[in-house]
Amino acid sequence: MSSTIVITGASSGFGAMTARALADAGHTVYAGMRETTGRNVPAVAAAEQYSAQHGVRLHAVEMDVSDQDSVDAAINRILAESHRLDVVVHNAGHMVLGPAEAFSVRQLAAVYDTNVLSTQRVNRAALPHLRAQRDGLLVWVGSSSSRGGTPPYLAPYFAAKAAEDALAVSYAAELARFGIDTTIVVPGAFPSGTNHFAHSGRPEHTAVAEQYEQLYADLAQVPERLAAITPAEADPVEVAREIVRVVDLPKGQRPFRVHVDPARDGAEQVFELGDRIRTEFYERIGFPDLLSPR
Repeated sequence: MSSTIVITGASSGFGAMTARALADAGHTVYAGMRETTGRNVPAVAAAEQYSAQHGVRLHAVEMDVSDQDSVDAAINRILAESHRLDVVVHNAGHMVLGPAEAFSVRQLAAVYDTNVLSTQRVNRAALPHLRAQRDGLLVWVGSSSSRGGTPPYLAPYFAAKAAEDALAVSYAAELARFGIDTTIVVPGAFPSGTNHFAHSGRPEHTAVAEQYEQLYADLAQVPERLAAITPAEADPVEVAREIVRVVDLPKGQRPFRVHVDPARDGAEQVFELGDRIRTEFYERIGFPDLLSPR
């Protein structure tokens, strides 16, 4: 069945790939992105061109996930045009690279806002509609860094993605009785094919960063080191394919967590243990029904 889907942070990277893959699968897709009349004009044009060339329903929609009014307006437009909303893909994210101490508190807050608080703004706008129809799916695009190998110089991003994962886990239980499904997609490192490293932020306190460089100059090579352990055939489009697969599965049969980790950094094993303990604990305290949607 065709679903109406909104994807945050869909101007490039995993978001743009997923928008196209879901549209190709027959869904109506709204690719959320900010500055659709500014710096993302090329992304809007690319989405429109793809839609026309492939005969699919792919629409760019103005959505600044740092602004509740912008998020509300985007969800309202989707509902006005499609009269329903079935799937929310939380994809918006931003990476920073450098020693943790050299980032200002303001910078850490900004990373947390993009990767975590943005999901709350979107949920506040979208969930009333999903709860009212007693159906829907939240797809959270997380990161293997929440539990797997965590090289230094990426601390603010790793901390934010761990917080996003914790929020997703709690939301899953709280939405189960409303019939809303949850899947957490866990990509590993893709040093090429996305803009994560190319567009990563740098610390404001350069003097502090320079002091670290005296002892940790080799940590600037983290992207190259990750690339070295990633198979050459690793394709970030696989993340989009997995999201399509999850969306197309019947309600209640979707996996709670999906891993797409070509570098195999160990996150899958750690998450497997944590998710098993979560299942056993819910059963012990008498809430097994919260493990899957009604």
